[in-house]
Amino acid sequence: MSRWPRAVVLALLVGALGLRHAIAAEPGADARRSGFAFMAPSTQAMQRDDTQNPGMLWVGDGEASWRRKAGKADQACADCHGAASASMRGVAARLPDFDPRLERPVNLAERVNLCRERHQQAVPLRLESQELLSLEGFVAFQSRGMPIAPPTDARLAPFRERGQQLFRRRMGQLDLACTQCHDDSAGKRLASSVIPQAHPTGYPIYRLEWQSLGSLQRRLRGCLTGIRAEPFAYGSIELVNLELYLASRAAGLPLETPAVRP
Repeated sequence: MSRWPRAVVLALLVGALGLRHAIAAEPGADARRSGFAFMAPSTQAMQRDDTQNPGMLWVGDGEASWRRKAGKADQACADCHGAASASMRGVAARLPDFDPRLERPVNLAERVNLCRERHQQAVPLRLESQELLSLEGFVAFQSRGMPIAPPTDARLAPFRERGQQLFRRRMGQLDLACTQCHDDSAGKRLASSVIPQAHPTGYPIYRLEWQSLGSLQRRLRGCLTGIRAEPFAYGSIELVNLELYLASRAAGLPLETPAVRP
């Protein structure tokens, strides 16, 4: 989604002019593309090289937090899970998943905080805080290269459906839906940028615009602000439902965490 309201309007004008997609697929081929495919070569090179990828700084901090004892239980993540390279392999690719106690889906950030509360007897980390993003980045990094594989739990179906409805719902003063940019106009140019397909392949992600690592929920809230809609609160079920639906759209695409974007 675009960052500025005027840019969203321009995207629709570009679509109306019928300009061809910047990236085309052969008939019958999977036309889905990660946002990586739409980036400039310099940004792609930054993501490919872990020594240049700024997101790896958060991954390193997350590894330290993984080994740090916390809470009344005086336990570290590693005390229960052992080496993250083995125990966390594939975990991020299967989230959001269903939590039986809460009777709803939870994403990676909430899964980390639930572990802190239930097993470490520690207070939850603030959403979008550096420590939580670092732990998310470290855990998700263990699944880098693995295909996104949303769980097939039937209990998730109504939540996924609500996420799909939100993706298609016109919102805000600009009366726009996510699908108008990321389905109808994906691959077309918006000024100097190409509109991506909105596949969550690299979160938490380092955006040059932010000069920081950030969650998918931060990006979704930014999009809502861009269309002049009231953004949902961090951790809201609406944002988790959107994450769940977006994961289903991206099923099979490889994880890139920590990805780099403009």
